[in-house]
Amino acid sequence: MTADRWDDINERVREEWKADTTPFERVYEVIEQTHEGQSAADIAERALVSEPTARRHCKALVNTGFAETESDGRATLYKRNSDRVLMSRIRELREEANRDELLDGIRRMKAEIRRYEDRYDAVSPEELAQKLDADETEGWDDLSAWKTTRQNLAVAQAALAYDEASHQLTA
Repeated sequence: MTADRWDDINERVREEWKADTTPFERVYEVIEQTHEGQSAADIAERALVSEPTARRHCKALVNTGFAETESDGRATLYKRNSDRVLMSRIRELREEANRDELLDGIRRMKAEIRRYEDRYDAVSPEELAQKLDADETEGWDDLSAWKTTRQNLAVAQAALAYDEASHQLTA
């Protein structure tokens, strides 16, 4: 497929997104995917809106707690509020899984982490990263999976703790 054809497809997708969503929805989606702070101008470009529109919607998202700001010395930068995203993941997991399912998942993830520790004789993915050569594809894949498992374990443990705290408060 030629580059021109890809450009045509990408432009069509952007136009459909613009037609099917409001400016606020597009700014929201861009912020939702923003881990590093970005200026209102950058967000506007990605969200297909004007800079003043992006800034207005970003400020509204900051006021609701969905986004947060930081400064680079010249401009205000906007990004999603990572604490809010984490709490949403914890609440979703708590609603999707009961206590026994959470405990079972925690046991399985702990066992998986122990297998990585034993396989690589390392106590963490960070230690493994120091041991791996650049061409060890399987090791780097396992490192990534280990990190993901560790993150998922932390969320599952937090969901379990949240569930237990909720029960204590209502008892």
